[in-house]
Amino acid sequence: MAQDKALAGKQVAILMTDGVEQVEYTGPRGFLEQHGAQVTLVSPKGQGEEIQGFNHLDHGDKFKVERDVRAARPGDFDALVLPGGVANPDQLRLSTEAITFIREFARANKPIAAICHGPWTLIDADVVKGKRVTSWPTLKTDLTNAGAQWSDAQVVVDGKLVTSRKPDDIPAFNEAILQQLTAA
Repeated sequence: MAQDKALAGKQVAILMTDGVEQVEYTGPRGFLEQHGAQVTLVSPKGQGEEIQGFNHLDHGDKFKVERDVRAARPGDFDALVLPGGVANPDQLRLSTEAITFIREFARANKPIAAICHGPWTLIDADVVKGKRVTSWPTLKTDLTNAGAQWSDAQVVVDGKLVTSRKPDDIPAFNEAILQQLTAA
């Protein structure tokens, strides 16, 4: 398949830590890179440290952190991707720097795309109130209690916020991110 360079010059941060659902990282990253974007793995872990990916409950691959979130600036990126996995967003919620990073993306009105359990971090970053979202079904109550309007849909786009439910939704999730980055 020929490479499409629609995203040439675009910088995308993927924020994650241990417990990430591997395909929710590798799928969007590969798609974005195939379309010409420069993707950076950002984490509360230090640059060069490894993140343990998971395939559901089984250990998957390890991925090297490319930038410590404390050294990352939202102004250096055009979009933010938040993969799921249960442990990943649960740990990110405990990182003040990670939550601040997400909140600053929202304040700058830059695209944020979260899949599966990824939207959990958006609650702590005060991003979901009044927004239409989707997620893994177990987050419905948390997101609704935070003021979001939750629906069971493959992908939900509300302004610059893109959310999806699960790995099966990755193709639609990727296309919605592409549309966000090529709009305007």
